[in-house]
Amino acid sequence: MPKMKSNRAAMKRFRTTSGGKVRRHKAYANHILTKKSPKRKRNLRDATLASQPDSPRIKRMILSK
Repeated sequence: MPKMKSNRAAMKRFRTTSGGKVRRHKAYANHILTKKSPKRKRNLRDATLASQPDSPRIKRMILSK
């Protein structure tokens, strides 16, 4: 049986922490930034954790150990 391939799109979007949680970047920070407040744009810079129910699916896609 051939090796499983990881989902390359997911590999570019998600990273795992040392504790096994999944980190992601926030959406809505790329364009149409003039109408967004500085506080909102500043808060969009920080990475955050993916939700608990989505984490097993994401881990399967990126094949993290």
